[in-house]
Amino acid sequence: MFELFAENITRRFGHLSVLKNISFEIQSGQCLAITGPNGSGKSTLVRILCRLMQPSAGKVTYKEKGEILRDECIYKHIGMVSPYLELYEDLTAGENLDFFAKMKNIKNYKERMAELLTILNLSGREDDAVKTYSSGMKQRLKYVFALLDRPPFLFVDEPRSNLDESGIGVAYQLLARQKKEHILIIATNDKQDLQFADRIVRLDD
Repeated sequence: MFELFAENITRRFGHLSVLKNISFEIQSGQCLAITGPNGSGKSTLVRILCRLMQPSAGKVTYKEKGEILRDECIYKHIGMVSPYLELYEDLTAGENLDFFAKMKNIKNYKERMAELLTILNLSGREDDAVKTYSSGMKQRLKYVFALLDRPPFLFVDEPRSNLDESGIGVAYQLLARQKKEHILIIATNDKQDLQFADRIVRLDD
């Protein structure tokens, strides 16, 4: 059982308060949706939850079987799909994934990588430079990155971004599987994405 707790998360940029006292808790088998108009702080909250940005006030706590996870463990337990996640354009998809796996110390990942590439209709293109990929292919490749080590916590900022209907269908299958097995957090303005949500944080209400 994994759990994620946010307690009174606040983020200020100078005199501007983007997030004010955001609190929630979520556990394995659940999805949290973060929604709100553009500029309301959805991506900022995702960054804070992933420890990519510090809150001005408040606390984020990760637990496994009731025990608080240390920072060095948290990063190994997180997967992310996001518009601001950059790939190395001059490397092939396979080289990008190999580099990522080594950085995250993922063992025996080749079979899982091949499985995800097939699911996301990228099989046969892993030896092509990422700069030759369409925007939709790059988005699907980000799902491969995020799910490569079956993370207990998956964060997806704008799940449908750059995807056609076929790509959305595949992404939704993967999101449903993640929610069933672990924890899913999505940031979205699309009502269709909210079908996964057990809890919703509405920003700027």
